[in-house]
Amino acid sequence: MGLIVTPLNNVGVEVSGFDINGPYSEALQAELKALWYEHAILLFRDQDITPQSQIRFSRLFGKLEMHPLKVTTSDQYPELFVLENNGAKDRFATAFYHGEEIVGRLDWHIDLHYTGRPNHGAVLTAVEVAREDGMTGFGDLAKAFDALDDQTKALLEKLEVAYAFSMQRRHMRYVDLDGYVPGPGLPKKPADIGFPDFADAVYPAVVTHPVSGRKILGVVEQFLDRIITPQRFGLCNDEAIELLERLVAHTRKPEFHYFHPWRQGDMVLWDNWRAMHCATGTKPGVRRVINRTTIEGDRMLGRVLSGE
Repeated sequence: MGLIVTPLNNVGVEVSGFDINGPYSEALQAELKALWYEHAILLFRDQDITPQSQIRFSRLFGKLEMHPLKVTTSDQYPELFVLENNGAKDRFATAFYHGEEIVGRLDWHIDLHYTGRPNHGAVLTAVEVAREDGMTGFGDLAKAFDALDDQTKALLEKLEVAYAFSMQRRHMRYVDLDGYVPGPGLPKKPADIGFPDFADAVYPAVVTHPVSGRKILGVVEQFLDRIITPQRFGLCNDEAIELLERLVAHTRKPEFHYFHPWRQGDMVLWDNWRAMHCATGTKPGVRRVINRTTIEGDRMLGRVLSGE
């Protein structure tokens, strides 16, 4: 029996007929990779997942990348990055949204986007499922690009977009700050959590996927800062800002999203070169643990600004 593919809501697919602990023939490996590049977001349910089996599965898609902060990784399995709510780090991830206290909410983003070299993909598996909330959202930026009108596509092919790393959400120019109040424990600068002060990264406004060749909208709200020299392409600064606002609103349309409510035995693989993701967060005191493995990005998709 081969793999069975069922569309998820709007984007991505659920893959059935797969056993993470079974043998991986060359034909199966090729089929999994083809599905990954075709759909970007793959969900596997009812898997008997261990750290070893997750690492083994993840390596089918490339070399694994260690997380830069050792304190967030598993001591026994350094390839695993442990995402935990209701733990010691909650104070660094708590904020208020319209008066409600939320732990671990994340805006739409692409991992390591701010470096110019995003990782290729990642795998999440459920260890402890939150009793409420705690969903992960995925957004297909190839489908978002396909849905643009031809005039906008042609303009975007000429443009570059800059991203500026910031620890303080209230300083991010294109996230939705309505009703947002930072929590008292949120980091104020990168050094507070051991991060360097990253230089700005620049991407084409239309990214060509290095493997599939798909055109991908290179606009994601987190860390989004500006269009590079818009005047060269007939845009004044106000028009450039309005264009980015319009594109961010476009990426927020539900038809490009899938929100995953976790249950035990779930595993999600996504292509970080094509799909953005977010987290809805949880209420304080709600326990949630997710294991993550990261597939290394083996090439620069953007460039790092130095003195521009």
